[in-house]
Formats: sequence, C-alpha cells, structure tokens
Amino acid sequence: MSLISNLKQSTANCIQQLYGIQIAPEQVLVNATKPEIEGDYTIVLFAFVKQLGKSPEVLGNELGNAMLAEMPGTLTNFNIVKGFLNFTISNQFWFDYIKHLSPENLLPKTESPRKIMVEYSSPNTNKPLHLGHLRNNFLGWSIAEILKLQGNEVVKTCIVNDRGIHICKSMIAWQLYANGATPEDTHQKGDHFVGDYYVKFNDAYKAQVAELVAGGMTQELAEKEAPIQKGAQEMLLKWEQGDAATIDLWKRMNTWVYAGFDTTYKKIGSDFAKTYFESNTYLLGKELVDQGLAKKVFYQKEDGSVWIDLTADGLDEKIVRRKDGTSVYITQDIGLAEMKQKEFNTDASIYVVGDEQNYHFKVLKLICQKLQLPASDGIYHLSYGMVELPTGKMKSREGTVVDADDLVDEMINISKEKTESLGKVSEFTPAQLTELYNTIGLGALKFFLLRVDPKKKMIFNPEESIDFHGFTGPFIQYTHARIKSILRKTGTTISLTNSELLPLEKALAIELSNFPAVINEAAETLDPSKVAIYTFNLAKLFNTFYAEHSISNADTEEKKHLRIQLGILTAATLQKGMQALGIAVPEQM
Repeated sequence: MSLISNLKQSTANCIQQLYGIQIAPEQVLVNATKPEIEGDYTIVLFAFVKQLGKSPEVLGNELGNAMLAEMPGTLTNFNIVKGFLNFTISNQFWFDYIKHLSPENLLPKTESPRKIMVEYSSPNTNKPLHLGHLRNNFLGWSIAEILKLQGNEVVKTCIVNDRGIHICKSMIAWQLYANGATPEDTHQKGDHFVGDYYVKFNDAYKAQVAELVAGGMTQELAEKEAPIQKGAQEMLLKWEQGDAATIDLWKRMNTWVYAGFDTTYKKIGSDFAKTYFESNTYLLGKELVDQGLAKKVFYQKEDGSVWIDLTADGLDEKIVRRKDGTSVYITQDIGLAEMKQKEFNTDASIYVVGDEQNYHFKVLKLICQKLQLPASDGIYHLSYGMVELPTGKMKSREGTVVDADDLVDEMINISKEKTESLGKVSEFTPAQLTELYNTIGLGALKFFLLRVDPKKKMIFNPEESIDFHGFTGPFIQYTHARIKSILRKTGTTISLTNSELLPLEKALAIELSNFPAVINEAAETLDPSKVAIYTFNLAKLFNTFYAEHSISNADTEEKKHLRIQLGILTAATLQKGMQALGIAVPEQM
C-alpha cells in the first residue's frame, strides 16, 4: 500500500474511532503540502467539517493526534492551516522507503486486473498518415502501455477505413492520370503514391466544377455533375456490386497503401494484435437491429426505417437502418463492438478517436447498453483535440497536411543538428549516432504530442520540441543519460545504513514515491500528459539536487551510497515513465 493510501485509510479509521462515522478512504483528499507550509502531505478537512459538526481547528487537532498514535513510525508531527491538516513524515520512513525500493518494484500491480482493448490509428487507405494520426497513434500506444504497467492485459487493435467514396476518388484519379504507373516505377512509398491521386482528384474536380459554372450551371448542380465526381460514384456502385475489375484495382491500390503504413508504423513504434477492415465489417449489426426491434429498444417508422429515441438520455432520435434496409455507420460500429468483445472477451474497450466524434460515441455506448451487449458499460471514448501547425489547419484533399514520414525525418534531422552543435558526439560510432538521433528525434515528437491533455487542441512546433533545457523529451533523456554517466563512475554496489536525509534528498524520495499514483491517475483519466509532467518534474528535481549535492564526492560513504541509490531509482523511474509514453532513454548522450 502506498503512503497516500495509508494516510487515507488511517484518516477513515480515526474518524470511525473518534466519531463513530464510517467513511470510505477514497473520500479522503490527500495532497502534497504547499512549499511555504511545514509538512509533507496535507489532508483536506472541509469535506468532513459539516458532517462531523466540528470546527476545522478542533477536527484537525483531534484527528491529527489520533493519526500520530496510529502511525507512530511514519508521522512525526502535524500543524493546521485554515482547514488543512499538514503532516510531516519521519526521516526513518523515507530512508526505509529508499532502501527497499528497487528498479524491479517501482510499480505495484493492480489487485483486480482487467482485459482491455485499445483501438487506435484508424487510417483511411486514400492517403498516408499525417500529423493528426501521429497524435492518435502515440495516445493509443501510450494508454495501452500505462494500462499494462498497472498489470492489466491489453489488446491493441486498429480499424482501417478501406471502402467508400473517398477511396474511389483515388482509384478514379489513378485510372485517369497514372498511365499505369506504380509506386515501384515512381520510387514512392505506396501510401504517398495513392495519396497523390487523392489530391489530383480534388484538383481535377475543382477545375471541372469551375468550368461548368462558367458555362452557366449553378454551383450546387456543377458539384453533382462534374464528370470525375460521377465517375467516382459509379465506381463505388460497381465496388458494392462486386465488379471484378473494380475489386482488383481496389485490392491492388490498398496493397500499396498497407505496405506504406507498415513502414511508418514500424518507424514510430505502433503495433496491433489485430487489424480490422471496414470492407469486412460494414455489414455487421443488421441482426442486432432485429434484436433491438424485438426488445423494443428500436422502433420502426411508417416508411420502414428503424430508429432509436435517445431524447430521455439528453440526445435525440438516431436512425439505425434506412428504409431500403441498408445499414448506417452507427449500425456497423455496434456490430463490430459486439464482434470484438466476443473475439477477445474484454472487460472494456477504449476508442482513440478525435473529438469531432464525441456525439457518435455517446450514441454507440448508449445503444450497446440498451441492447445489453457484454461489457457495454466499459466502452470509453478517448476524445482528443486536433493538432495544428503555427501556420494553421491541414487539409488532406488539398495536399496541405504534414506527412508523418516527412515530419519524423525532419525531427531526426533537427535532433542531429542540435546534438552535433553541443559537440558531444566524438565517442559514438556512426551506427550509434544514427540510433541516438532517431531516439532523440522520435522522443521529442512523442513527448511534445503527449505532454498536453488529450482533450485540448494543440499547436505543434518542431524546433521547440527538441530543446534540451525545457519541458521536452530530450531534457528528460539527457537527465537519464547524465545519471547513467554518474553511476558508471561511482559504481552501483552499495550498502545502505541509516542516514539523516537532507531536504533535497527527502524531496527526491517523496517524488519517487508518487510514481505509482501518477500511473494510476493516468490510467483512470486516460491522460498520458500526467506521466509526461511527472517525468519532467522528476528530472528537473534531480538536476536541482545534483547541482547542490555531489554523489561521488559526498561527505561520507553513507551519504555517497544513499545518493547512488537515489540516482539508481531516479534513472529507473525516468526510464519507466518514458516507456509509458513510448519513448526510449539513451544510456549516453
């Protein structure tokens, strides 16, 4: 049990003993004590003042004395400041904590592990992955890793949007303008090659619309009558009818795209236990509509269409089957949710999808719950904001997106330039330097995209992300490498004996003890930024500590061994925290 958990439990025990009132430990709010106030941890009393009929001062004194008696080896004294009960933790507690903590037991496993699916990435096969996809991929991978660090079993999946009018737009443009060219002919990655034809479609479409308007047609009619648009719609109809030539072209172009995706995924570190394809799932859910009608979850209108009324849930009416019997998008998502849960027997399913789909996932969860599908209460939408550049929004069809491959290459190049400018590369072989630049560049990119609360929109600035001194991945990587360099010189064979902790030594011990709570909070809130902020603060604190206190030239051997242990634990915690973000930390920089 962590110290914070013990404090919560002790508070609940003492309130029961003193006042005969039972409260759950989870109701107790424990914070780090403010720097200007004496103490290490603070219990907030306001939640209990009215319930217990005590003034904050009286309650604080009675509770404080009772908790000192219950935790004699841990708590040394307390003070009360305006409804806040501040405890000082004993030096012996922190020394024992440091002594018994090791890189292998930084994180206790959850007592009730779950099987959780995380669905992320979800690309379209008409374009390469871009900056927005990177935020999605890094969020999905990180949440999966954080949940695994808790001890949960995690299944990572991806749904590929490989059908529909947008796919046919790339196909018709290739037929019109490629002259049979392939990615091999043009020496392009397959996803880039196909994406170029999506842009060519849009350019041709705009030109044709403009020509029709100039000839006297209205804008609205011209957008429908443009020949290339009609060609794409005819191709979609052929695909749905199973036309052999259309299916062959569709498979061929998608194969090019998948090869390109695989290269990008390997480069950025994304992986999946299973990939689903919309072309295989878009007919799912039809039986569930019939079941829903039988259960009176859905109702049928006079025209034959099937709907669900969610007005009592604060939403509106939603169609689940058209009058011609065809499914809508929500229908296949219901069917896919059922299929995935049956296939993997999961307790929960997390969908990493942009915030423009917030309404869709509220509807999806409600319908699954009303149909009483297994694990429907465990459906979560990890909603995230869009990523923009300093220059503004991106548009795939206009070719103004920031391509993921290009951005990763740019980050690696910036990493190379910054590292070489520091003049610390003479000891590395060319192969080691290549690996180092990749590690720093990708680390900077991932950290920058994960350090912000997922729900917030953000602006990405490549240069800012590779600052070795700011709130960045390279700063934490450099701190880890610095600690490893110190430990190579001091050695790691130690024998710890009781030692009075100086303020910065104690501060490091306290910060290290917070790591499990941070991982748990990040898992509960589906927010990797909490881990990013924690690792940055820990790295910053270690640098402050090391600027004040030597490790190799400590005043006594006892102090030296204590500080070596703090270095070992800090490096291991930084490594584990960055691992939760999908970021490697070098041994040397």
